[in-house]
Amino acid sequence: MLTRLLRGLVPEDPLTRRLTIQSVISAFGEGAFLTGSAFYFTQLVGLSPQHVGLGLSLAAAVQFLASVPTGRWVDRAGAKRAWLSMAAVEAVLYFLWPAINGFVTFLALMAAMSVVESAMRAGRNAYTIAVFPREQRVASQAFMRAARNVGYTLGALLAGLALAMESNTAMELVPLVTGALLVANTLWVWRLPALEVRVPEPALSKTLEDAIETGGEKGGALRNRGFLMMSIFNGVLSTHGVLLNTVIPLWLVNETDAPRVLLAWLFGTNTVMAVFLQVAAARGVTTVAESLRAQYRGAACFVLSCGIVLVTHDTAGWVTIVLVWVGHVTVTGSELFQSAGMWGLVAELSDPERLGDYQGVSSLGYTLGEVWAPALYTFLAMSLGAPGWIIIALIVVAAAVAIGPATRSAERYLARQGVSVAA
Repeated sequence: MLTRLLRGLVPEDPLTRRLTIQSVISAFGEGAFLTGSAFYFTQLVGLSPQHVGLGLSLAAAVQFLASVPTGRWVDRAGAKRAWLSMAAVEAVLYFLWPAINGFVTFLALMAAMSVVESAMRAGRNAYTIAVFPREQRVASQAFMRAARNVGYTLGALLAGLALAMESNTAMELVPLVTGALLVANTLWVWRLPALEVRVPEPALSKTLEDAIETGGEKGGALRNRGFLMMSIFNGVLSTHGVLLNTVIPLWLVNETDAPRVLLAWLFGTNTVMAVFLQVAAARGVTTVAESLRAQYRGAACFVLSCGIVLVTHDTAGWVTIVLVWVGHVTVTGSELFQSAGMWGLVAELSDPERLGDYQGVSSLGYTLGEVWAPALYTFLAMSLGAPGWIIIALIVVAAAVAIGPATRSAERYLARQGVSVAA
């Protein structure tokens, strides 16, 4: 059944099939832990919701500092080698999750994971941009995203079984299962074909300060201020992930009367929707203008979700369950459209001679755009209630208004550098 589903969701070319299978494996592991993470950190580790949000924001700050250096490291090490090595380290870190015994160890592991994710994302993105022709980039990303959500669905089902048990023993084993699946993912990445990416000459930056200095050279990604600002606003619009993975689950567990097993249904719905609708949401997104329209549709879904979820504090029973579920469906719509728009903008506005550099700066801006979101959104929703949700929605509206001018600025910079862009 899974094989039949994948055949209907991916193109027939062999490399896309291999990347699709890799996406399923990695997402299976990550999804199993992600689904139960709110329960794991608050009920098993004993952290407060505010500590969880603060820890995630501090870890995102570490990722911000690492973004440009890791992107330049990818250009030096090679996209596949960087991706492979960081995939292996990610697996090891999940085996260490059971050692968390308080906020300090939680923060240390989250910070380490942030650096690994920064480098791994830059390597994976550089690989997938370079390996596909322009007209296939967004479509291939959509197919892989759909496949990842097959994996997330499997992970959600596994975590749902653990959450449904009266004993917490099964939930305590989830990080170890995740680590084992990510070992398999590392082996699969290792088997992908090598990719030679032409890289610029500057030496690897050792620190953020060095990276910024070398990024100032002619053609360096950090000189493209429009691209950096576009990435920042992209990060703000992508904070739908904070709602999906942190704020709504914490809100459900701590501020509503919904049963905790609903978490599994929420993540399951999210991932099933992404499996069947991500390709459709990305269809036709091959230019900058189409990418921006996708971003605007995503922002509208985000705002609608805030308006739905904010009322569930005062509802009860099945009304709460249905409204939280609908709120999760609408924020999933934000994920589908915003992701398609992001892929289009990053692919079209990256200099093909500096893919690692541009992925690093993209990650820098993306992280800057979301670094504050877990702590702020958690505080706004959990402490202020309905007014807090309204403020979250207004933040997203502001980012949607600003991303258009930033994108056009990035286009003008690339035109001055002689790089063509599909407007």
